[in-house]
Amino acid sequence: MKSKRPGMNTSAKAAPFDQYTMWVELTDDRTICVPRAWFPRILNSTPDQREHYRIGYDGEGLHWEEIDEDISVEGLLARRSDQNSPYRRLMSGLKTRKL
Repeated sequence: MKSKRPGMNTSAKAAPFDQYTMWVELTDDRTICVPRAWFPRILNSTPDQREHYRIGYDGEGLHWEEIDEDISVEGLLARRSDQNSPYRRLMSGLKTRKL
């Protein structure tokens, strides 16, 4: 299903995980891989909790009810992690430091 948002021509169709990574498979045959550390609730969840997600009816987002996590495809494509992620804070700090 195509997204209804202007400029969004893809949507999520699956979100498998490995030990360190979330892989979001898109309807346009691309796969986004992001570190689980980007999303602390995902990082700290059990494998069973990670498997119990749903894809929004329009495919624009992923939702994990049990851990109260929502992730948008648009945000993943823009490389946005959870605002509270220690990984994000670390990367922000590295970008602003002058060597």
